[in-house]
Amino acid sequence: MGKNTKTLNVAVLGAGVMGAQLAALFANKGIKTYLFDITIELSSTGKDRLNTLKPAPLEKPEYIDLIIPCNYDSDIEKISQVDWILEAVAENLDIKLKVYKKLLPFLKGSAILTTNTSGITLKELSQNFSLELKKRFMISHFFNPPRYMRLLELIKGDETSLDTYNTISDIGKNILNKGIVPAKDTPNFIGNRIGIFGIMSTINIAIEMGINIETVDALTGPICGRPKSATFRTADIIGLDVLKNVAITTYEKSKQDESIELFKIPKVMETLIKKGSLGQKAKTGFYKKDDNGTILVLDLDSRKYRAIEKIELGLDDNIIQNGDIGQQINALINLNSKKGKFFWEILSRMLIYCANRIPEISESYKNIDNAMKWGFGWKFGPFEIWDMIGFSSSVSRMESNNKAIPNWIKEMKSKENPSFY
Repeated sequence: MGKNTKTLNVAVLGAGVMGAQLAALFANKGIKTYLFDITIELSSTGKDRLNTLKPAPLEKPEYIDLIIPCNYDSDIEKISQVDWILEAVAENLDIKLKVYKKLLPFLKGSAILTTNTSGITLKELSQNFSLELKKRFMISHFFNPPRYMRLLELIKGDETSLDTYNTISDIGKNILNKGIVPAKDTPNFIGNRIGIFGIMSTINIAIEMGINIETVDALTGPICGRPKSATFRTADIIGLDVLKNVAITTYEKSKQDESIELFKIPKVMETLIKKGSLGQKAKTGFYKKDDNGTILVLDLDSRKYRAIEKIELGLDDNIIQNGDIGQQINALINLNSKKGKFFWEILSRMLIYCANRIPEISESYKNIDNAMKWGFGWKFGPFEIWDMIGFSSSVSRMESNNKAIPNWIKEMKSKENPSFY
């Protein structure tokens, strides 16, 4: 493609919340972008929504003029002018295939088509493509909100050309300022596979061990280098229905996953979803705001909302004041308390889970670390954390807990002074 921003033409298919924000991402770089949907009304609504979404998708209000609403009937010929077509329609195979059928006759020979899917395989999506088009087709998975989340996962198929991959990688890195993580075509790729495991396993283990919501969020937020939203607040922000759908994708499509049962949706979450308590968008989920503006939390035992308890973790004041994440994590895993046992349990399971995903989802542990830092806002990736807590001593502790350790980790432990970095 080899274009600069002034000559690069882009089309985004689907003017929903994500599609419209992707159009804004290109507009912010001075790139004219066609925003397609079934009707002009839908694509115009998607464009107009950019003025009200928070955090703001547009760097400057005037950039919105670079986004041109289109529909698949009267504007489809504009596709012939486009260099990169980015499909972001509903996560439904039939809908995506219908959209592809409409645009294929108008694609120019050098145009690249990518999809923002997070759960449908390249093989399924390209089933009706010629070999020539398969060379110019791949997955480009942006994280929401795309202006602010650095992660861009790129997944090439068996037929995707290296030139296609390198072109999208180059635009992503040098024009859109994204952190590129190459991933394999496996369910939920890297970021969501690991991130959703982290959330679902933490929720399920908390219920099993009788740990309340505010304790979990106190242990899994800034104290260990993760965002303030921690676990249950993050679930509310994502949306409990969305979280369920992503977890089910892994549960149904990754039967060989040794920790598959931890992706199961707990009864308390199913109950909330049935009631429409989907989290932040419904103003009630694991947390809710009462009529006075006070934030309440769900009691996992009584299933009723109550005032939030102030949580004392039992860490030395000096460790907290120093603000050294490595020190804080080490202190947490060595706490001689129920909180300490819980934190060690979720952390050790996370580290083993990540190790077991190599080479299934990635050949490199660095890709997993980068995905978690750039896509989920962790200050340190799981393998960086493993070094922080002492690789050899932590593996020995896992073995003493009768945890199944991957062979490559055992081999690594047998070497002199082993570490990931």
